[in-house]
Amino acid sequence: MQATAFTFDPRTRSGSVLLDDGTPLDFGADAFDAGGLRLLRPGQRVRIEVTGEGDSRRVTFLTLQTL
Repeated sequence: MQATAFTFDPRTRSGSVLLDDGTPLDFGADAFDAGGLRLLRPGQRVRIEVTGEGDSRRVTFLTLQTL
C-alpha cells in the first residue's frame, strides 16, 4: 500500500502517514526501523504494510516508494 509521509519526529523515530484517501495513520519506531530508513521528510511517498482493521489498524513497515 502507498501513502504520503505527514509527520516525522527523528528523536522518537515515529510519525504519521496519510493514506491516498486522506486517512491519517500513525507509525511507531518499530515500523520505521523495520524499513531500514534513516530519515523521513513530510511529503515523501512511502510504501507501507498495515495490520488490523478499523481503529486497531497499525503500520508495521514503511520504506520509501521507488519507481
